[in-house]
Amino acid sequence: MRGCGLVALTGGGLINVDAGKSCFNFFATSRILVRILCCIVTISVHAPVTAKPFDKQRRGVLAGGNWIVDHVKMIDVWPAQDTLANISTQSDGNGGGPYNVTKNLAKLGCGFPLAGVGLIGHDADGEKIVQDCRAHAIDHAALQKCATAPTSYTDVMTVAGTGRRTFFHQHGANALLDLPHFDPGSTQARIFYLGYLCLLQTLDSVDAIGRTKASVLLEKAGALGTITVADLVSNETVDFPAIVNPSLPHLDYLFLNEFELARLVGGEASKSPSQLESQAREVLRRGVRGAVIVHLPQGGLCVAKDAPAILQPSVRVPANLIVGTAGAGDAFSAGVIMGLHEGWDFKRCLELGVCAAAASLRDATCSAAIEPWQDCLALGRNLGFHPRM
Repeated sequence: MRGCGLVALTGGGLINVDAGKSCFNFFATSRILVRILCCIVTISVHAPVTAKPFDKQRRGVLAGGNWIVDHVKMIDVWPAQDTLANISTQSDGNGGGPYNVTKNLAKLGCGFPLAGVGLIGHDADGEKIVQDCRAHAIDHAALQKCATAPTSYTDVMTVAGTGRRTFFHQHGANALLDLPHFDPGSTQARIFYLGYLCLLQTLDSVDAIGRTKASVLLEKAGALGTITVADLVSNETVDFPAIVNPSLPHLDYLFLNEFELARLVGGEASKSPSQLESQAREVLRRGVRGAVIVHLPQGGLCVAKDAPAILQPSVRVPANLIVGTAGAGDAFSAGVIMGLHEGWDFKRCLELGVCAAAASLRDATCSAAIEPWQDCLALGRNLGFHPRM
């Protein structure tokens, strides 16, 4: 007659332990169980934290929002009110989140389709954007021309000795960008990027129940299986929580810097990793599904749900190599987004992000100094990373 048995759970299923057999068999099985469980714990502790699974039938990045021409002026000093600064050189370049990110991805050699959606004017700046998209194989079919407003532009004043910059922005056609200009169901892109929240007047508008048009757009895109990503801008004049909070439950990833993070959750802007993590987790509690990714001059921080924060210090770029810092945040975002698209773990995504940002510092415009992603990584690894954030 067989005795009653014990059932033990292992990583591979169930083991039936017959009480009528010898104690040796029971304890041998127990030791196997312990070893298996130890392996499971070890794997869970040391496995890299990766991006969310994606629909393999989808491929590419569709980027919508602000399409801007930057008029970059190098100046000798930032002047006090009513005084004068001298302009040494000036140049035009790409500006705005979707323009910068798609062009940077093209220059990184991402190898997947890129497309843009937005509003531009019937003017020379609008034609510059179209020609630049053609040159970098960015699908511009959904860049629609507006007859009632000019192409948005920004005067970027960069102090030659420090690389610090200040922006004077004309909203132009971007202010009129609205839900009918988007057709989320027509794309097979894996990632939909929207930027910048807090600089898209119509999409940022809040309705009677507290929803923004941007949040409706992101909800529609996410429901179709697209990974949704958004970025913010350091706008001093808007209500960050009212504009951004409605979109958070419909986002997989949110990019922002330390100032925007503080504006969103309240409190002082901080460079402390522990404080940044605490603020980022508050954003996660408000609804972001995947991760909050913070960039600052000291490096990048990725905070995902139910996982430890991941830190990546910035590259030690010598001062003599820094020409300007305009677009460094978008270069970081492009590097991370490339990794997210390819299913890399977050640590690897952040490394490419800080290396792409370092590469961008070598020119006053946002994308001129971006190189293929392998070269950006080589630049960062050759220069070395700061020991800590």
